[in-house]
Amino acid sequence: MNNASSALKVAAGIFLTIALITIVVILFVSAQEATKTAQNNFSDIQTELSQASFTVYDDTTVSGSQVTNALRKFKDREQFGIQVKTGKNKSGQWYGNMLRVGDHIPIEDYGAVISDKVGNISNSWNEILDEYVNPSGKFKARVIKDNSNVVRGIIFTQTTVLTSP
Repeated sequence: MNNASSALKVAAGIFLTIALITIVVILFVSAQEATKTAQNNFSDIQTELSQASFTVYDDTTVSGSQVTNALRKFKDREQFGIQVKTGKNKSGQWYGNMLRVGDHIPIEDYGAVISDKVGNISNSWNEILDEYVNPSGKFKARVIKDNSNVVRGIIFTQTTVLTSP
C-alpha cells in the first residue's frame, strides 16, 4: 500500500509539473502575440503623430499669415519643400527643396526632391516682389506625399486676390 501511495504521489507530481510547464508555455506564446500587437499599434501611433503637424494643411483654406508661419516652421526640415502660388506669381515659388509634382509625373517619382534649398523666405514679406504673401489673403493648401506615403511638402495656392483701392 505504501508503494501505491508513493507511486500516486510521484504521478501527481509529474502531472502537476507537466501542467505547470504547459501553462507557462501558453502564457509565453500569448505574451509574444500581445507584444507584437503592441509594437504594431505603437508604430501606427508614431506614424500618426509624425504626420499630425501636416493635417492642419491637408485640403484646407488658410490665411496668408498661416502660410508665412508654415514657411518659418518647416524651413529647416530635410527633404521638404513648400510652394507658394500668389496672385502675382501664378507659377509659384519653392522654399526649401523643390519637389517633383504635376499631373503627368509617374507615381513613383511624385513628391521626389529635384533640387536643394531654393527661394528666400524674406521675399514672402516684401510687398514689392511677386513672391509677397498677403497676410489677409486666402490660400488653398495641399499636402504632397511621395510614393512611400511620407509627407514631402505643401503647396499653397492663393484663392482670393485682394485689390487695393
